[in-house]
Amino acid sequence: MTEPSSAPLPTGPRPAWLTRNVKVLCGVSFLQDAASELLYPILPIFLTVVLGAPPAVVGAIEGLAEGAASITKVAAGRLADRFDRRPLIGAGYGLAAVGKLLIALATVWPLVLLARVTDRLGKGMRGAPRDALLVEGVPKGQRGRVFGLHRAADTAGAVVGPLVGLALYEALDHRLRPLFWVAVLPAVASAALVAAVRDPRSRKSADGPRSGSPKTADGTAAKAVRTPWRSLPLPYRRVLVILLAFNLVNFPDALLLLRAHDLGLSTAGVVGAYAVYNLVYAALSYPAGALSDRLPRSLVFATGLLFFAIGYLGLGLIHSPWAVFVVLPLYGGFAACTDGVGKAWISTLVPDRQQGTAQGLFQGATGAAVLLAGVWAGLAWGTDGHLPLLISGGIALVLAGVLPVIARTRTAALRPDPGSPAQAR
Repeated sequence: MTEPSSAPLPTGPRPAWLTRNVKVLCGVSFLQDAASELLYPILPIFLTVVLGAPPAVVGAIEGLAEGAASITKVAAGRLADRFDRRPLIGAGYGLAAVGKLLIALATVWPLVLLARVTDRLGKGMRGAPRDALLVEGVPKGQRGRVFGLHRAADTAGAVVGPLVGLALYEALDHRLRPLFWVAVLPAVASAALVAAVRDPRSRKSADGPRSGSPKTADGTAAKAVRTPWRSLPLPYRRVLVILLAFNLVNFPDALLLLRAHDLGLSTAGVVGAYAVYNLVYAALSYPAGALSDRLPRSLVFATGLLFFAIGYLGLGLIHSPWAVFVVLPLYGGFAACTDGVGKAWISTLVPDRQQGTAQGLFQGATGAAVLLAGVWAGLAWGTDGHLPLLISGGIALVLAGVLPVIARTRTAALRPDPGSPAQAR
């Protein structure tokens, strides 16, 4: 069924929110995530078994890589509000492809460190500009669908990647290096597909101001201006603080996979469980995003925190390997109800001219919080990790109950556009 729209559709029955950029960027993210997630479960094994790196190096590499990504996200968000976004997006996906090529060439672990930092710099560079472009021309009350569909496509790649990697791992007699060369192909294709993205700012530069361009008081086209962080609306800053507080107990998924391995799952079993988790994540992302266009997004996000609590408390309490295949898929509901929904929520709290800055600060700050969570969880991990899992799960359970209450701020910035079916957030 098509969504109601105040303007006639130019071609065929197509939802107003399903723009060309949404479709192209869904394809771009699918290919890139297929490449990334083909590597993710096997990279620690490659580092320790093939290259002889100690386990501490694995943690250091991921920490430095994610730290670089967090810093870059903030800077890229500022740039996205001042300059054309497509070059930033293309450079981001291009750097990710270069990073995967460097891993395929690596014979010593320092080159893998360089490769991972390059890859994550690319992720940081593309995230906020891409998310700002995704909502270009989309009413606020329909942005949950946009981010939900994008997360579904992105995570579908995270399902395909590990399954392809697992199949090739068995077919190639458990040799790891050929898998890294396979991962380069979709990564390069992803970067090339960015050329199909259309940035309205590029068209304005080439053809002059369009009728939809922002105007100044004298009727001339407004130029992109520097957006100071302190000018971001108060509702945005309140929500940012809430989400930052939660992410201080949301440690990296690599530790969850380590817990699954500690419970007795083989390498193939861990990859399989991770693929099932991503399958649930992909399947629920669009329904969760669409639901957040009709219900308060804080309520949908809180539902995600309930799934988070079930996942963490479950992994902390179970003792049987088979139970991982029950708990980890339930944890997939957390990602589906928070990732795209969080970005859609943030996008409705700021004007369009601040989208890049707002998304960049949100993604960079929450990424840094996840890093801190990984540090304290790693220090408290002990022999089996059940203590940090129980602590994080318990805190998430409390936050799930109070979030809809403390986030109930009704301002004009939170209300959907006229004609939107969504309720005020």
